[in-house]
Parts: sequence; structure tokens; C-alpha cells
Amino acid sequence: MKFWCYSSVSEDLGCRRGEFSRKHYGSVELLISSDADGAIQRAGRFRVENGSSDENTDYTPGTWCRTDVHLENPEYHTRWYFKYFLGKVHQNYVGTDAEKNPFFLSVVLSDQNNQRVPQYRSILWKKTGTQKICLPYSPTKTLSVKSILSAMSLDKFEKSPREILHPEIQKDLLVLEEQEGSVNFKFGVLYAKDGQLTDDEMFSNETGSESFQRFLSLMGDTITLKGWTGYRGGLDTKNDTTGICSVYTVYQGHEIMFHVSTMLPYSKENKQQVERKRHIGNDIVTIVFQEGDESSSAFKPSMIRSHFTHIFALVRYNKQNDSYRLKIFSEESVPLFGPPLPSPPVFTDHQEFRDFVLVKLINGEKATLETPTFAQKRQRTLDMLIRSLYQDLMPDLHKNMLNRRSFSDVLPESPKSARKKEEARQAEFVRLGQALKLKSIVKGDAPTSLAATGLCKKEPWESQCFCNNFPYEVVCADSWGQSLLVSTDVGVLLIDDGQPSIQVFDKTLQVKQMHVLEALDLLITRADRGKDSRLLVFRLSAVQKGIETKQMAKNKYDCRENKLEKTKGCHLYAINTHHSSELRIVAAIRNKLLLITKKYNRCNSLTNASLMSPPSESPVEEFQYIREICLSDTPVIMTLVDGPTGDNDNMICVAYRHQFDLINESTGESYRLHHVEASRVNFVAVIDVYEDGEAGLLLCYNYVCCYRKLCPFNGGSPLVQPSASDFHFSWNQVPYSVVCAFPYILAFTTDSIEIRLVVNGNLVHTAVVPELQLVASRLDIYFKATAVAIGSSNSSSKETSSKSSPQTPIAHETPEFPLSSTEGEVRYKNLYKIPLSNLVGRSIERPLKSPLVPKVIATPMPSGITSVPVTHSLSLSRMEIKEIAIRTRKELLGLLDEPVPKSEGVQKQKKLPRKQSDHKHGAIRSTSSDRIISSSFERNSEGRHLSTSSDPDTSLLPFKHLAEKPRTSGGLIAPV
Repeated sequence: MKFWCYSSVSEDLGCRRGEFSRKHYGSVELLISSDADGAIQRAGRFRVENGSSDENTDYTPGTWCRTDVHLENPEYHTRWYFKYFLGKVHQNYVGTDAEKNPFFLSVVLSDQNNQRVPQYRSILWKKTGTQKICLPYSPTKTLSVKSILSAMSLDKFEKSPREILHPEIQKDLLVLEEQEGSVNFKFGVLYAKDGQLTDDEMFSNETGSESFQRFLSLMGDTITLKGWTGYRGGLDTKNDTTGICSVYTVYQGHEIMFHVSTMLPYSKENKQQVERKRHIGNDIVTIVFQEGDESSSAFKPSMIRSHFTHIFALVRYNKQNDSYRLKIFSEESVPLFGPPLPSPPVFTDHQEFRDFVLVKLINGEKATLETPTFAQKRQRTLDMLIRSLYQDLMPDLHKNMLNRRSFSDVLPESPKSARKKEEARQAEFVRLGQALKLKSIVKGDAPTSLAATGLCKKEPWESQCFCNNFPYEVVCADSWGQSLLVSTDVGVLLIDDGQPSIQVFDKTLQVKQMHVLEALDLLITRADRGKDSRLLVFRLSAVQKGIETKQMAKNKYDCRENKLEKTKGCHLYAINTHHSSELRIVAAIRNKLLLITKKYNRCNSLTNASLMSPPSESPVEEFQYIREICLSDTPVIMTLVDGPTGDNDNMICVAYRHQFDLINESTGESYRLHHVEASRVNFVAVIDVYEDGEAGLLLCYNYVCCYRKLCPFNGGSPLVQPSASDFHFSWNQVPYSVVCAFPYILAFTTDSIEIRLVVNGNLVHTAVVPELQLVASRLDIYFKATAVAIGSSNSSSKETSSKSSPQTPIAHETPEFPLSSTEGEVRYKNLYKIPLSNLVGRSIERPLKSPLVPKVIATPMPSGITSVPVTHSLSLSRMEIKEIAIRTRKELLGLLDEPVPKSEGVQKQKKLPRKQSDHKHGAIRSTSSDRIISSSFERNSEGRHLSTSSDPDTSLLPFKHLAEKPRTSGGLIAPV
């Protein structure tokens, strides 16, 4: 028998969960500034981010630790009303809750980006903010307003909701959505010479150095303010009262104006430079460019007298290695925001530095708006607007409104004359909505779509096609080396990429749950159902031997020696994920918990297998039963939590009824962890995470995910009182499974993957994946999804490859509602894989060989479908990446010279001079008022300026034909 080296399960899981630590985002310090004489001027508490690296440490090539750069809560994912409602037929309702506070509800039936996934999108407008959810569409079941509000935890009303029929309500609701924050930004830029310690000295600098000018050129383009028609950021564009020039750019559709201290008006008589401070002092975010080497006096935020600026980005330039060093100061009340600084925070790639700084500052300003100071102001404004709108609608409450019980049918069943009237109203409703949408685009206030600048960028969540045309129903699965052990309706199969599947167990053994533990040479399963359900344990080496010798698949009778006694009737089990000294299993049999352990010596596990007598095929005798614990009800979810010492302080978290409880494994005592205040509870997951070595739990139910940190145990009892580190956030759609891969947390629904950040719950990406089923997630993430290919004998591999992965349309594709299934369309399901190493941001040691014997066998594929070579950017050398980038740039340069085709309602974009219009964002008008297009140009990773659209529904990009090229990743998930 062939042996191989096993990797550590706990190490792999530790990598998957990552080092869940807020220290990656800096630590709070008391910063005190003093003048040249040493007298204390001001003090303040700021969170300092320095990349966990000593400021005086020189940058060493090859030691840079990467960090993923993403805009958090991007507008093209969060501004639902503009994107999905405005200009489309939808319904709006008004009502008052039990406390007599008015609210508005908007509902639309939409398609998820051409993926044949109709669903309801709902927005609830309240004084505390907006709440957004997606609900599944059923052609046979109507959806009522009451059921939607109940899903949003609003069950009691003072006045029942009534529908608002007049079209003008769209303008008011658009104003409510705009209260979430501006889509454009203004950042201050302050130039500081070496040795300057006060803000008066910094603001009095008339000109900057050569390195400062290069930094400004990197950030954006110098524009003339007089006559400027783009976003002005509060600067005067008529009379030059705020300077002659400024720096402006567009990043992923966001217009950014920089308030540069040396470009604002200077006054020799005014030492405080009030005119400069009036602009920079009122910016939420300010960049401080400081001259001098690292040993010179460092900048401190307390040097600047401003009650409004919450974030400072300190930039230093090193001429020796042509690099930038970055340091971030955030006021203590600002929530955590990414991306975290790399270690060390030194950037030799200037384009990479520009992208990082802009994303960091945009995310920082958004995070600042959640501080108590800004949040309270926004809540007061939102409450005033909602109440004012409600009062305006009161006179028409009975005249122009009707109370519909359901909005499943857009057109109500009514007499023919009334139906025509309703159709005319809807036509006017849509016309006004489209006019409002175009007006927002022309003004530059439209939420942006995903920019097309990152053509060569590989996102961490991009998937690879693991198995084409998988015809079986999946029950459960787990990773085994680079293979996948899958329980299906035809038995348990071992699948590897590029090889035929091998049956391990036949269908008489119905496996409902499984864990493959390579380090322990164990396979744990729960098989059968009801009273016959049991836990079975197998040696992986014995299973491996059966595969190598091509034995017949085992049946239920062959596995009788592998049953764990006392587990009959088990409906659920859980194991500890960080088993350092022993494996713990908890089996639930109705309301009874059975604790089982297995002792093992890690160091001698392989020695015993090779030098001593071979162990028996069944490891049942190695397990011991510890105790039974009785609960008050049957658990729905269980998770084992490791205590800090592992000595009588391990816990079990169980979910049942309307609560999450902690159970002490040693004593059986129960502690209330969290009570769910909802009429209906759908428990999703309990995930154990360890922040700086201390246990915490992510509790997921309904639309909610909340984090509870378990304080150190006191006398065997956990302290579960509310902690300052606790937080919660809401998903846009109820997930059926949640996976944590730090820094990300992924929610899987029936048709989408919602990706957020663990530390703050901010949305990063939403991917539409039709008929999605999560298969395995203990290590690499595997899922099953529908892929659609148009069956044609003449279809080329280029055409079919673009159809063979579950992906949404690229941002510049024109959205259309799905067509009915056409003749020749083949619908099949593939297995896809998201590598764990991509998500956690570093490679994982995997010395495991595949349990399957290596053979060069082509995977059977459906007619007309060909495989697509998968390229992993993480495994490419710098030279290879550079060559790919150069080739891509040459292709883009050639494509840019081609004429852009016109389409209905869209005018051909004009070619603008470089320095005057590369970053100009505005509307290009044609002679017809109906032909308006918003254009914006920005840099891609090669420095080329590409066009991005403000709205995919009303614009066209010049690279539409790029979508027809085969992708480099077999299962790329595109954004919504």
C-alpha cells in the first residue's frame, strides 16, 4: 500500500478561519501633539494602522504580504431603488407602525441579471434607515404585503399599508435613498514639509516639492476650475474664488475632487490660512503628504485643529527605492473598514498604491457616516423627510390609493375600461421613472455600476469548474486531498478533476452527513434516517486500499462493524474543528446529547501504521463514550466550542425553539446565549471563530448574522453578557448555509452567493448562481449549479466556453428579461470549486496526494461543451503576469482604435483629449433629448483609461465584444 504525508486538519481549518483579529485594522492610541518648545497642544484617541510593521524598518523585496482591495457596500449593490425599481413597474405602499411612525414599502418583481431567476426585491423605509430583502417568486403562491413586512420583523401596525398610485412618489423615494450617502467624494490633501509640527505651518506652504507634484499626478488629473462641469466638491467653478486649478479623478464610477492645500487661495496676511482650512478642515478624509525620511518627526492627527476630519492618511515617499509608505489614522468612533494595510505598508507599484489609497479613503468616508455624530444627523433628516412625505400624502389617502392584499399580479382583474386606465397609469409611471433615472445620470449623482477597469484582476471568490455535467443529487460531501467524497442518490462517489468518479459505497448506505479527517485517518458518517440512523466510522487508509485494489463498492451490510453503538436514532452530529489533543463528537438523539471522544497520539500515528501490526479496518474500539446530556428540546444546529484550557471548559452551542444556548460539556449546565425576537425562526448556522485566541460565535438565523464573543470562563461558567466587540448585520436574502473564510463570510442561497467581511459585515460582492447548492465547505468550497448551453453542432469552443460557468452578465451587457426555454437549449449542472487559498489570502500547504490513481482520462462532457483551461493567477510568476498584462494592454489598445457601434438610444462616445478629459465625468448630449449617455474614463491596471457606465440599463461600453472571448477561469463568478 502506498502511504503519503497527511496535512494537519487543525492547521488547514485555522487557515480557513484565518486569524480573526481586529489588530489587522490597527489599535487605538492616545496621540498627543506638542509645539517646537515641547508644550502640549492637543490630544486625541485614534486607531492607528501601520500594517503591523515597524515604521523604521526598511522594505525588503519579497516580504510584502498582499491584501485584497475591495470597495465596501458598493453602490451598484446597495442602491436598489435606482438600479432595480426606478423606470420599471413596481408598487409603493405607506403605513404606520405600532408606535405611529410612518414607513414606506417598495416592491418589484425582477430578474436576477439575465439568470432566469425571478424574485421579489423589497425596500422598507423607516426613520432608523432602510432595510432590503429578496424573497423567492412562486407562480402558484401569491405574496402579500403583510408577509413581506413580517419577514422584515414588522408585524404590528397602527394603520395598515395602502398603495400609492401616483408616479411622483418615485422622486420622493429616490431622495430617501440618496440619504444613504453621496456617490461622489471630496478629499483634502495637505502638504507638510520636514519638521513642520503645526497646522498653521502646513497650511502656509505656497508650493509643494517635485515628489508632491508626482503624487498629485498619480492621484488624478489637474483640471481648470473655471467652466468645470463635472463634480466640483464645493469649489467655485465660476469666479476662481477657490483657486484656479484642482485635482480630479474618477474611480470605479465615483467622481473624486481633491482639495489640495497648495492650490487653494493663499494669503500672506492671514497666518491661519482660513480659506484653505475652510475646505480641508471640513473634509471627512484628509491625505497628509509629509516630506523627510522615516527618522524625522512623524505627523499626528492632533496637530490639525478640526472637529470634522475623522480620517488622516499619512503618505511618505522614498526616493531611494521609488516607493510610498502609507499610515492611516482613524478617529476612535469610526467603525473598522478595509482593506487592511499590507505588511509592511510599502508600495513599489505606484498604480497599485493609487488603487489602494482611493479604495481605503472611500471606504473610510462611508464608515465615518456610521459614527454616532453622522448617524444621528442622518436619522433626523430621514425621519423629517418620511414624516413630511406622509403628511403630503394624507389628503389623498382615500382618493388616489387602494389597499391591495397581494401584488403578485401587476394588472388587477378588473373591467376592460379600468384595465386600460391602469395600463395608462403604469405607462406614465415608467416614463417618469426613466426620466428621473436619466436626470440622475446626467448630474453625475447616479449609483455606479461595476467598472470595467479590472479586466486582468482575479477576484478571490472566482470559481473553477471541478466536474462537468454532474447528473446526481448531492446529499453531502467533504474534501479528501484534492478530491471530493460525495454522497449522492446512487451512493457515495469519489470525484477528482479530470478523472472518472469511483463508487465507494453503494446506494444501500444512505449517508446524510460526513467528515473526512486526513490527519486522523478517519471517515465519520451519519447514515440512514429516522430510528435506523447511526454514526459510522471508517479508516481512510482502508477506504484508500479498496480504491487502489478496485474492490466492489461496500454496501450497508459490509459496514455493520463500523457502527458506533448507542448512536441509534442520531439525527445530527458535530465535531470540534480545532482538535489539538483529542477528537470530540457530539451526537444528538432527539433531545439527548451523547459526548464521544477519541484519544490519539499525533506523532506516532504514521509510525504505528508502518512499523507495528496493521490496525483493524474498523476504528470503533478507539472511541469512548463520556456522558449524556439532556436538553429541553431537540436541537436544530450544534457547534462545539473549544475552551481556553480544554480542561472542563469546552462548550456546545445548540439552537432550538427561539434561542441559542451554551452547554457545558463537563457539567451539562445550560446558559442562554441569544434569544431571537421573531415570530418565525429559521436557524441557519453557528460558526465558531477565535479572535486573538478567544472563542466567539457567529449566530446566523433568518436574515440576521450576529457575533457574540465568549469572555474568559469564570469558575466553569462562561460570561455571555453583551460585549463591546459584539456586532450584527443583515443579509439581503435568507441563506440556507453560511461559510466563514476570513476575511470573508459567504452566505449561500438558492440562487446567489452574498459575500461580506467578517469584521464589519459590509457587503463586498453578490454573485448570481442559478439553482445553487453548497456541497462542501470544510476546506475548499464546492458547490453545484446550473449551467446553460445552446446545443448546436456548429458551436465553437469559444462560444460554448463562455456559457459553461454560472456567471452573471458583465457590467456592460445590456440587461434583458429572460426568455422562455428555446429549442436546443441544454440545461445541466456542474460542480464548481472556490479554492480556499484564494479566499484566505495565502497559500495552504497541501502535501496530500489525490486518493484516486492518476490517470489521463478525459472527463465525459455534454455535446457541444468543451473544457476551458484554468489559469491561477496566484501561481504565476511576476514575469508571466507582466507578459499577460502587456499582451492584454496591446489587445485593448487595438480594440480602442475600433469604432464603437451605435445602439438605439445611445450616441457614439466622443474621443476626448488626454489631459483635459481623461477623468472627466459628465453627460454627452446628442441633438435628441432622448439620447443621453453618461461617460466616465478611468485608469486600469496598466494605466490605460477605460470607460465605465453609470448604469448598465442606459449605457454602452466600447469593450462589449470582449465578453465573447473565453475566460481564463473555468467558473468565473461575475458581479450582479
